[in-house]
Amino acid sequence: MLRFVIPGALILAAACAANAALPQRGGDRSEEAKIARQLAGMTPGKPQDCLPRDRYNGMEGYSTTILFIGGPKKIWRNELIGACTGLSRDDLPVITSPSGRMCRGDRVETRSRIGGMMTGACALGSFVPYSK
Repeated sequence: MLRFVIPGALILAAACAANAALPQRGGDRSEEAKIARQLAGMTPGKPQDCLPRDRYNGMEGYSTTILFIGGPKKIWRNELIGACTGLSRDDLPVITSPSGRMCRGDRVETRSRIGGMMTGACALGSFVPYSK
């Protein structure tokens, strides 16, 4: 039995060391830079607790932020409560809301595009409108 445990432990240690040697991405900084580019030239407004679903026609997800795109002159920035890191990997967001609008505290699940497995969960924060 011991002759199987030692090689297994060595393989596990080698895999961990190889993973630690990989260069780490500057995910937070690059995400913030992308968000800043999206919102450049726009003025933030007063935060709102809810956003009707028909007010936006697209979204861009980041690990701690979702941008709801309402057109070239209107974007709502939502700082998530918790982190949905799957959004930065292009996983699908599934927003559960009991009404026809999304509100602060509504649950967001991320699901893998392949297989639909749940990869994370967080909640919506306040919606800050940005406009030109």
